[in-house]
Amino acid sequence: MFIRPTLIRESVYDHLRDAILNGEFLPAERLGEVELTERLGVSRTPIREAIGRLTQDGLLESTPGRGVRIRVVSAAEARDAYLVRETLDGLAAALAAKAHTPADAVALAATLKELEAAGSEDYREQTRLDLAFHRHVAQAAHNLPLLDLARDLEQRIALVKHQTRVYNSHPQTAEQHRAILQAVLDHDETAAREHATLHVRTFAALVMENLGVQTGQEP
Repeated sequence: MFIRPTLIRESVYDHLRDAILNGEFLPAERLGEVELTERLGVSRTPIREAIGRLTQDGLLESTPGRGVRIRVVSAAEARDAYLVRETLDGLAAALAAKAHTPADAVALAATLKELEAAGSEDYREQTRLDLAFHRHVAQAAHNLPLLDLARDLEQRIALVKHQTRVYNSHPQTAEQHRAILQAVLDHDETAAREHATLHVRTFAALVMENLGVQTGQEP
């Protein structure tokens, strides 16, 4: 539920960004200013500003004469995003193994427990918790530049996840997540990097296969 705040501009942006990342709006879905003003109970000015910022963020795309829609990620961009994620997630896990605090350990374990308890039919909730788990790993690294990069990359990964919608409940998901968590908790930097890298590679291959089918092209 959207609660009208004092800082309308920032809150409209945050609300719409979260809605896109959480799958309330799906790739290729069009967003209308009038509908959004009615839905959120605000004027069109903060809606327009939020749409502009989200377009700059790469979450929306504008089509002349047709308004804006949730951006559709190409197979090539998805491949590039997962190539970067492979390195970034491996580094984040290694740093988290070295630098995590007891509070980080609790947050990671709690999020993974929630993810594993999420129903296989609730893809949106699975995706929200999957992204949250990887975000907690990055936060546990306690490296601000890495966290900034991870935040930007998360946006692309979220779009890909909502576009493909088949991977969170894959049999290897839980096993690989547990391996990452255990390596981090054991302060094993090498194992943490290896497990995180393997996890990204595994699902990058599945994503590319799916996007190749969607586009009718070779991944």
